[in-house]
Amino acid sequence: MAAPPDPRLFAGGRATRHGIDSLSAAFVEVAKKGQASSGHHNENYLLPLTEPVADQLRRPAGTTVTVRVRRTEALPVVIRTWRNEAEILAAVKGVLPHAPECLFHSERFAIHSYVEGVPLSSVCGNGKPVDTLLVDALADLLAQMTRVRRGALPPLPSVWPHSNTDSRGFLRALAHLADEQIRKPNWTVFGGLFAALGIPEDALLRFAERVPAMTRRPYSLLHADLHRDNLILSYEEGVPPLICVDWELATYGDPLHDLATHLVRMRYPTHQRPEVIHAWEKAMRKVRPAAVAGLAKDLQHYIAFERAQSVFPDVMRAAGSLVGSFTQKRLDEATRAVRRAVEAAAEPLRLRNVPGERETEQALFRWWASRSDRVGAGLDWALRAFEWQPDSRLPEHPDFPSTAVRAALVAEGEAPADRVFKGTAHLNTVVMVPGVDFPVVVRRRVPDFCRREPSYLSEHAVLRAIDESSAEVAAPRVLALGESYPKDSFTIHTYVGPRDIGRPPSHPVNGLLPHEADALVDQLCALTRVDYERVDPAAGEGGFHRWLREQLVLMVRELPKKSHQLARQLGLPDADNLQQILARHEVRDRRPALLHGDLNPWNLVRRDDDLALTIIDWEMALVGDPLYDLVRHMHLTPTRPEIRDRMFRRWEAKLEPRYTRGWRKDWRVYRWIEVVRSAYIDLDRLVTGASLDVPNVRRAVDSYAMTLAAATSALGVPSRPTANPYLARVLA
Repeated sequence: MAAPPDPRLFAGGRATRHGIDSLSAAFVEVAKKGQASSGHHNENYLLPLTEPVADQLRRPAGTTVTVRVRRTEALPVVIRTWRNEAEILAAVKGVLPHAPECLFHSERFAIHSYVEGVPLSSVCGNGKPVDTLLVDALADLLAQMTRVRRGALPPLPSVWPHSNTDSRGFLRALAHLADEQIRKPNWTVFGGLFAALGIPEDALLRFAERVPAMTRRPYSLLHADLHRDNLILSYEEGVPPLICVDWELATYGDPLHDLATHLVRMRYPTHQRPEVIHAWEKAMRKVRPAAVAGLAKDLQHYIAFERAQSVFPDVMRAAGSLVGSFTQKRLDEATRAVRRAVEAAAEPLRLRNVPGERETEQALFRWWASRSDRVGAGLDWALRAFEWQPDSRLPEHPDFPSTAVRAALVAEGEAPADRVFKGTAHLNTVVMVPGVDFPVVVRRRVPDFCRREPSYLSEHAVLRAIDESSAEVAAPRVLALGESYPKDSFTIHTYVGPRDIGRPPSHPVNGLLPHEADALVDQLCALTRVDYERVDPAAGEGGFHRWLREQLVLMVRELPKKSHQLARQLGLPDADNLQQILARHEVRDRRPALLHGDLNPWNLVRRDDDLALTIIDWEMALVGDPLYDLVRHMHLTPTRPEIRDRMFRRWEAKLEPRYTRGWRKDWRVYRWIEVVRSAYIDLDRLVTGASLDVPNVRRAVDSYAMTLAAATSALGVPSRPTANPYLARVLA
């Protein structure tokens, strides 16, 4: 809390004009006298004027004034159109004479006239319905603001729309200002936390791009922060029932923005919202009828913006509440606050995979643990922040001892956003550890993630087997495996991206170049030299294709009810019929080998040496027919016919016949299975919305119409377009 002005300047002693002018230098210990309350960027103190100061402010001695002290340590979490509240109050005075008057202002603080009354919040808290007479008074108050002349207000920033009726331009300007004034100044400290929560750096800019055409409405003065704390219930005769204070966030634009922020920040019960909107429309029609044009269509866009931009201050305030006084109770409260903010912003910002309670709690704890002043929370919590329990399945790595693991966990929480990569199943954070001359990536599994395609082997065991085999396979090395507080499992791998770790990795998303195709084939061939029995002792020769069919049928059987219903309506067979159809095809048994199992382009990272590509994300690794890995890659990655033929020729030439015999006939069976698998999986993703923000998933579902046609053709069943409401989404 900021210290108030020295109360001696108000409560006694001598004061001169010079004394008032130098008040900004007179900050001392927090005054025991007077009442204090906090605003966005101010601490407000109620103090009586002494005679010398009262004379100079032209007020009677003993008059109570509000001293607003700027909180220099406050986070920038609001949009400001103008910097000087005094100029706003001067413009408002002629229309709203009972609003506060600025008696004195400086860079550090200001003195305002005191508004007699009590805040609405003290008699009618958030969530409670507001009396109908007060709702009407509020609507009249908002309508009266339109009478403030544009010429009386301070100049507008250069980013403002040129037209004073451009509603769409105003909303887009607000989104850009929120990005510039709220997100950017705080991104260095909080960017990694937002990335961990799945909120991208350009979320507000994308929102601005999506603002649709809107009805033109005449601009007017807007309070822009009209909530229950800023509304004073007066108890004097001849004074309006409600007076609004704290005009520091006032702006000039579409009146619908004021209504939207008021609706969201007042936290009316749901049933009262229509009443408030109707009262606003009725009051505005009397004063400025053009302001209600397009109300029913456009109000939702401003409400969406309020929820979208609020995620940034709400998350930062919740995280900041942990610093210096950490307790489990505070962590629980912060977790709930962050979840509410992210859930509210999910639709307007088009966020996918909103983190659950456990994931949110873990992200907040890691962020707090990395703060340099975390020791203020007490020794026990500070020590717990660095604790980790090694997994006995992986011994300590000679290149990465326990102390390095602890340092990596500390660095993880303070990593900038451009080193945090959130995928469908994992949160990956790239860090540098003191004393270690290579970057590492801390991988944490997303707690609530449910993969339709199961994992069969432990990724750390697969990577360890590859590393110890000396096979020419470019894969990360696993350095540590364990659990940190609170029950948060992690793995640490070597990082295989660019040397500049702030630059994102490059993936062959449009298909492999010829030398990359050769390199990938060489690495798949090298996998045959890895001892697969180390990771899957039960693996043996024969039966892979039959096992693969059974796994596909089992996956279809376990799809949710809605996915089953739509699959049936589109002509895809149920699990029993699918099993019969799949049984018509057999493939020849070949020598098994370790397979990656998911060679989509985003699991291939380009590199600058002869290996050309590093293969990452081995969680779907399995032991089986080497032909399957190659064919599945061609299904998941755009592959031109000449590249496909090149890969097959090289693959056949480099492997012994026991791995390749009969492949020319069998590769089409595997391709057929993968098309059918995609028809079910991508349909389920469309129905459930799972993982749609992941690039390889997004590309797959965008071409679902072709996948469905190919699958029904391969299965020999007719497709059946229906009027099902999901169908438009599927085939869009």
